[in-house]
Amino acid sequence: MTATITNSHSQICCRGRLIDLSTPKVMGIVNVTPDSFYDQSRCNTEEKIISQVRKHLEEGATFIDLGAYSTRPGCEDISPDTECERLGSAMRIIRREFPDAIVSIDTFRAGVALRAIEEFGADIINDISGGMLDPGMLDAVAKTKAPYILMHMKGTPQNMGEHCQYGNMMDEIIKFFATQVEKLKLLGANDIILDPGFGFAKTLDQNYELLQNMDTLRIFGLPILVGVSRKSMIYKLLGGTPQESLNGTTVLNTIAISKGAGILRVHDVKPAMETIQICQKAGF
Repeated sequence: MTATITNSHSQICCRGRLIDLSTPKVMGIVNVTPDSFYDQSRCNTEEKIISQVRKHLEEGATFIDLGAYSTRPGCEDISPDTECERLGSAMRIIRREFPDAIVSIDTFRAGVALRAIEEFGADIINDISGGMLDPGMLDAVAKTKAPYILMHMKGTPQNMGEHCQYGNMMDEIIKFFATQVEKLKLLGANDIILDPGFGFAKTLDQNYELLQNMDTLRIFGLPILVGVSRKSMIYKLLGGTPQESLNGTTVLNTIAISKGAGILRVHDVKPAMETIQICQKAGF
């Protein structure tokens, strides 16, 4: 008998469609940016957007995560208008070619999130700042009723490397999630997904401490998203580059599933789908 990976919160609702998270799902990354840290994820032409989305969906992705603002350390700060222009253009292509795709918009700006959901037809808001960089974000989430990916980060994408000081990191992350989740619930937000924020205001050692203790986040009874794909916590430990970090990504995703991850955000969908299948067969 095949074992089943279970999560405390087994469903989210995307525009009336219930998505079952009783087994982990995969979110494929599409970046309409010129400077994302992994160059193969950059999609700056219509042809590349269509090709990348089609590949992700055919390989088994449940979600497409569309980003127009690079959040790599020291990234360029672009205007909200530029971000919306990039997102709107890409969303028109995706909705034309893949009308049933479930699209998450990667933004920390409330105005961009509102336009993405209400005008561009996106389904999910993915906020790397957990509502800390735009005071209007939590209200925007409640207004749209869209599922919300609440990530832990300190500082901004430009200076987060200067904010890696913690008394007790896990305690601080849990307190952060408790505070933000309570705010969202009081505002009437619906589906909340937690992202512990690997690589954001965390040193290499802190990233592995977080991975080791990630199962403590199950106390919230909410889905957990993990995004470790090709990140520096792999290649700074092993040597090499993001391009050489697929094997390390698979190892980390396997550990993340054992710790309760319900969504894997990745550049490479097929290996992630295979990881889930093997973990499920192995019973964790």
